[in-house]
Amino acid sequence: MILYEYPFNERIRTYLRLEHLFRRLVELMPREAPVDHHFALVTLFEIMDVAARADLKSDVLKDLERHKTQLAGYRDNPSIDQRLLEDVIAQLEHCFTALHEQSGKAGQPLTENDWLMSLRSRVSIPAGTCSFDLPAYYHWQHLDAEVRRQAIAEWAGALAPLAESIQHLLRMLRDSGAPQKVMALAGQFQQNLPQGRTYNLMRLRIDPALGLIPEISGNRLMVSVRLMHQGEDGKLQPASEDAAFEMALCA
Repeated sequence: MILYEYPFNERIRTYLRLEHLFRRLVELMPREAPVDHHFALVTLFEIMDVAARADLKSDVLKDLERHKTQLAGYRDNPSIDQRLLEDVIAQLEHCFTALHEQSGKAGQPLTENDWLMSLRSRVSIPAGTCSFDLPAYYHWQHLDAEVRRQAIAEWAGALAPLAESIQHLLRMLRDSGAPQKVMALAGQFQQNLPQGRTYNLMRLRIDPALGLIPEISGNRLMVSVRLMHQGEDGKLQPASEDAAFEMALCA
């Protein structure tokens, strides 16, 4: 099954983008080729660009505190596994403390590294990191792979509190949704959302054998899915057949 996720607000959209970039960074860091470590650094700079949003750190801290307060209300509830509950609360407290103790925006210490910032200013220029433009970077790419890995891991460590916080928040958000099977009639599906409850994320799973691509739109009142076929020319065309998929709404 292919999983598609659709965020209902800009805050969750930013969280998902950061998660995507952190996953790519984790995938690239253990490799050995200089080109893989080049794109690991490019990914690091992309994370810094997304994390530079002024209110991001504040939003993450508020979400961590809100979840911690909600879970604390389940203490002494006989139907709740108290050991598991305390473990989750402790994880949230750890994330909150680690992120709160960082001064400035997430990744702020990296901006004080002149070598990294000189590289950051060149990566957006086509072929801007050639040996004649950045000989120091060209030399770094010829260092032993383990030396490069350790350097990237150290730089990525400045963003670790943000990465861990985003991971916990998105896992809790996804766990809040119950999957249900639905049917798109003639390739179309719409569902009104209940009033009084705010959803943050929609998750959709569809069988790749169907060859269908969902176009999702939604707001606080309604969610809509239009299933599409991709033609040989690459253009998307509306599907006309009935098709089933799995959907979860996460609050």
